[in-house]
This record gives sequence, C-alpha cells and structure tokens, in this order.
Amino acid sequence: MKNFKDKVAFVTGGASGIGLGLVHNFLRQGMKVAVVDFNPEHLEEVRHELHGRRDVIFLQADVGDRDQVRQAAQETLKSFGRIHLLCNNAGIGGGGNVEDEDFEGWDKAMRVNLGGVVNGVKIIAPIIIRQAEGGHIVNTASMAGIAPLPLPGLGCYQTCKFAVRGLSESLRLSLAPHGIGVSCLFPGGTRSRIVAGGKKDRESLERAESMMVGWMDPLELGARVVAGIRDNARYILTHSEFRDEVRALADLMLEAFPKDQVVPPERVAFENYRRGIIAEREALPIKD
Repeated sequence: MKNFKDKVAFVTGGASGIGLGLVHNFLRQGMKVAVVDFNPEHLEEVRHELHGRRDVIFLQADVGDRDQVRQAAQETLKSFGRIHLLCNNAGIGGGGNVEDEDFEGWDKAMRVNLGGVVNGVKIIAPIIIRQAEGGHIVNTASMAGIAPLPLPGLGCYQTCKFAVRGLSESLRLSLAPHGIGVSCLFPGGTRSRIVAGGKKDRESLERAESMMVGWMDPLELGARVVAGIRDNARYILTHSEFRDEVRALADLMLEAFPKDQVVPPERVAFENYRRGIIAEREALPIKD
C-alpha cells in the first residue's frame, strides 16, 4: 500500500505509546484513523489533543472481546465507509513464566497479546478482502519474538510475540492473492506506558521510567512503520542494536543442522515445491 491519502486505518492500542505514534504518522499521511483503546482515560487525552479533527474517531474496546472488536469495526465503517489498514498493536506486559503455577495472569496476557491479534485479523481482514481495494495489516510483535528474553516474569509475553510472528508469516501468504500486504513489527525499547503499567508504588514507577531513558520516540517508530508498509516489508525491524544478536542466533540455528546428512531427493523435491509457492505469492502485486 503506497498511497495513504484518504484511506482508513484501524489502530488498536492507539491512545498511547507505539499506537499513538502510528496514529500521528497516519494522520500526517492524510489518512482517516480509528483510534481503538481499552483505557478511557488515554482515549480522552488523545481526544483532547486532536480536538476538532474530522479525520479521526475514538473507540473504546477490549481487543480480547470479539463482540467489542466487531462493534468497533462497524463504527469505523459507519464513520468512514472503509478499512484499508489494520494495526493490531494493543498489548499488555507480564503474564508470568511458563513454569509458574499461576494461570490467571497467563490467560489475561494471552487473551490480549495473542487473542487480540487473532480477533483483529479474523474480524477485519474479511472486510478488507470484500472491499477488493487492497490494503495492509501490521501485527505488532516485539524483539522478544526473535531474541531470547531472560528478564523475569516475561515467559508468557515472549510466547505471545513468537506466536504473532508465526501468525503474520502465514497471513502474509494467505492475503497475497488478494493484493493485501502483511508486515510483522518487531520493536525494541520504545517509550510507552506498557513498561509502567501495573506499577503501583513510586519506587517501581521511577525504576520503570529510568529504564526508558534513551528509548525510541514512538513518532520515529511510526515513521519507520509507514516506510515498511510502503515497501510491503515482511519484517519491520526498528532497532539496529539487535543486529549482531540476531545474526548470532541465525548462525546458531545454521550450525544446528546435521552436517553429515544426505537428503533424499523426494524431500528436496517437496521443499522446492513449497519454496516455489512462497516465491509465487511473494511476487504477487500489492494493490495500491
């Protein structure tokens, strides 16, 4: 999707952090934007900031609730008539580790960080397909969806982000025949409220704020997403400090393959067939 002017974006988690950075960048491109967020206070702040504009609407919705996502989609269609760009960006931190006994935090994080992406895709992708005008979907994963994340309590978060990556890979191939692009966004440290979310005491809040010193401005990240959409980038990687780590991970994976194995020609033929389908899908034109 190279032409943004007068097209419609649906951005979840759009009232703060990365989502708000996306909203501002899309508005600068001449888009109409549905700002979708769970937090009414954040929505009210952005409503006040963008007061008087007729190219933006504000919708409260829990992305983990399918009925609420459907309602937000219908409100967007009622206001703007179309949806061309879906940004599944809403997310929460925490969730605990895999070995924790707690299920409540795990289920809550899974419901939003993975279930919210699934709901957005399955409800809005069919709308974009039916319009037959092309479009694009951006799913926000994280560098945690590529690189190991040894920080305590984030096993669930990393599980979700790896799953979003896999979902995006499959979705890209499925939507290519419709002229619809798909990108998976892998941000690193970006100033947002997700880090301080749930922090009650002042000491924890100050520690969270000190972590974000030097982190990327959401407006800069949003501009890089716009460029990625224009290029129909499979991956949108915004933080180059991870380059060496990703290269090392790729080398580790390559080294793990058997070195003394003779692959039967039937297996080679099947994999060549699979790769051929992928190449054909990747070569399909994206509608502007």
